[in-house]
Amino acid sequence: VQWFETNLGVALPNPGQLAILNAAPSATGDWYKSQPALRLIRSQEAQSVSKGRGVVVADINSQFDYSHPSLQGHLTSGYDFVASKPSGETALNQSSVDYLDQSSVDYLDQSSIDFLDQSSVDYLDGIPLLSMNPAYSHGTLCAGLIAVVAPEAMIMPLRAFDEKGASDTYMLTKAIRFAVSHGAHVINMSFGTLTDSKALRSAVDFAKQKNVVLIASAGNKNTSAPQYPAAYAGVNAIAATDIQDVKGSFSNYGNDVALDAPGVNVISAYPGGLYSIVSGTSFSAPIVAGTAALVRSIKTTGIASSISTTTVNIDAKNPGYAGKLGTGRVDVLRAVRP
Repeated sequence: VQWFETNLGVALPNPGQLAILNAAPSATGDWYKSQPALRLIRSQEAQSVSKGRGVVVADINSQFDYSHPSLQGHLTSGYDFVASKPSGETALNQSSVDYLDQSSVDYLDQSSIDFLDQSSVDYLDGIPLLSMNPAYSHGTLCAGLIAVVAPEAMIMPLRAFDEKGASDTYMLTKAIRFAVSHGAHVINMSFGTLTDSKALRSAVDFAKQKNVVLIASAGNKNTSAPQYPAAYAGVNAIAATDIQDVKGSFSNYGNDVALDAPGVNVISAYPGGLYSIVSGTSFSAPIVAGTAALVRSIKTTGIASSISTTTVNIDAKNPGYAGKLGTGRVDVLRAVRP
């Protein structure tokens, strides 16, 4: 035995959905691809160059809604680490860390409201939202963004968070290694912990050695304190911005941030064939993961550099955060251009 560490138990706080939406009967599963946040980063324009064909994006998350219209044809085989967990395994202390990076921010910007005219979508009242369990929507929301940014990439769904939004470092380590060993080119990690884990870091290093692009959410504590795996060398930490390129009030910042992507009032798939408006660095990360899939479909090396060196500098719009938001906000079209 060369080393060992305590297997850290983690818990997800109950996140807040801003609104649950029901698309019009005639709407396609990807109708939200033209929302303001994705228009800003020129996501649809980039698909004239690449749609991510041949690339596998692993998403380590909670339960996915495999039957959702937005995910039909986008999912490849994955693994459920929660269901395969040995019965009778000792319960872990779940009080230590908040893990999945979904913000409970409670405002809507006018651009999102205008986009959702009554001919295309209805707001649904009286839905219990996440009362059934705190991780109910997280996996579907993240996968829905990957699918709409990189529609011809395949998403490998890896469930590592249970119905209570709980996981542990050992399970997450296994999920990263599984993704690498089963052909993932990109891994999206919309989660984080303030505790450095040698096991988690070892799995990240393993992925880097195999030329896998690693994307992680920067965190929702409005702090520059490091969050892992985002803070590990070689992992691209993504902060959240709004439609005006201003840092989300909740978003982390600092030297560990590689770049930024929309993460305030973003629309994505919600379980049960519905859609939701949500905020959090959890949703900035899969947008960049989808971008990485587009670039990876074109070339095999320099993917992260192609994205980070083609961003839009937003320091002028963020006084006090100059140099703390990475290279800037992602521009998908510029990233995929030769």
